[in-house]
Amino acid sequence: MISNMHRPARGEKGELAMKKVVKKKVTKAKKVVKGKVGGAKAKKDEVAILKQGMTKFKRESNAKIKELEAKVKEVNEELGKKEVELNRLQDEIGYKNKQLASKDVEMESYKKATEDKIFQLEAKVKELERKVQGTSITS
Repeated sequence: MISNMHRPARGEKGELAMKKVVKKKVTKAKKVVKGKVGGAKAKKDEVAILKQGMTKFKRESNAKIKELEAKVKEVNEELGKKEVELNRLQDEIGYKNKQLASKDVEMESYKKATEDKIFQLEAKVKELERKVQGTSITS
């Protein structure tokens, strides 16, 4: 027979089993808490990384926006200069067109005067030719 000394008493056996169960539950709870704490830390780290990424993106976006705004301002200034030059050239073309119209009227007037003069001179030549023929027939 086995002596009672080596064998735990019923109460002791129940206590040992209970201690093991509690120890397992505590270990499991620690792991769960650690996982949750670790998960929360991982989430915080992830959020921090995302915030850094967003900050970097925002900084880059703002720089790009400023660059584009500067380019738009530059293009608008160039456009303004071109518009002033275009208006000046349109005024110059208008002035030249008026000069051409005036010159055209002057040339038409000169042409008419020249045609009248040619007509008069041709009539005079014919008259002189008749006179020359009239004198040569009588001579």
